[in-house]
Amino acid sequence: MPAIRKIRQVLKSKPTIEGAGVHLKRVFGFSEVPAFDPFLLLDDFRSDHPSHYLKGFPWHPHRGIETITYVLKGDVEHGDSLGNKGIIGSGDVQWMTAGSGIIHQEMPKGDRNGKMFGFQLWANLPARQKMMDPRYRDVVAEHIPEVKLPNGTRIKIISGEVAGIKGPVQDVVIDPEYIDVTVPARSEFKHATKQGHTVFAYIIEGRGYFCDEKNPFTYEAQGANYFDIQRDPFVGNGTIVLFTDGDEITVLTEEHSVRFLLISGKPINEPVAWYGPIVMNTQDELKIAFEEFNRGTFIKYKG
Repeated sequence: MPAIRKIRQVLKSKPTIEGAGVHLKRVFGFSEVPAFDPFLLLDDFRSDHPSHYLKGFPWHPHRGIETITYVLKGDVEHGDSLGNKGIIGSGDVQWMTAGSGIIHQEMPKGDRNGKMFGFQLWANLPARQKMMDPRYRDVVAEHIPEVKLPNGTRIKIISGEVAGIKGPVQDVVIDPEYIDVTVPARSEFKHATKQGHTVFAYIIEGRGYFCDEKNPFTYEAQGANYFDIQRDPFVGNGTIVLFTDGDEITVLTEEHSVRFLLISGKPINEPVAWYGPIVMNTQDELKIAFEEFNRGTFIKYKG
């Protein structure tokens, strides 16, 4: 019998402001890094108010990480120090490996109705790959396969494999899975996971039960944004569930459907030295990175 993962931690996303004044929700970040290894940060930038996102994220550097941007509605214009530029549109994904260093900007524009719905995930790189050449994997919506299971569950596969179908993003260091799952009302969804991998689900619509736990919220509070919802055992929109180790996760729904991002990756288990948009292994490496940025020698790869 496969070992069903249990709920290890539940967090509620928290409002914050980043970039030049973008209002978003931080799902997890610096203080949660050990538990979410190899992932560093997840931001939810869904908004119906253009004033909350149009100032965007002007030119800034990255080194030592990968940033994964998934847009559901609206456009994000981007450009970088290597001369790359383009638009991440509705349903598109950009998987950017900063590696040795890149300077870029991301400017959300929304759609014709002023809606800007998207998410950005940061994944760490191990020491041996932190100074690799930067690269992009731009995936348009029509190239992201969708699987429909017999019970009506729909799964968009960005990375990983479902029912023998692989997502377009492959050969990534942390062996990630990134799928967008919608489970209809009064249904069950089971999904195999790799032993030893960090696995979490971020709920973006509806609500459901995870891991056969209909009253899971009996753990001690772990951080200011720990979400204790004993009065309502469903896990709902804007909530992240981090799982223990195991072979599979299960999700149950009742009168509501649920949609969530299911993400997993192989932990790196290395020291993390992090300041702003740069993540290295030591404070000395961080110091060198910012000195190079100030001297104009930050970019190693010329394209």
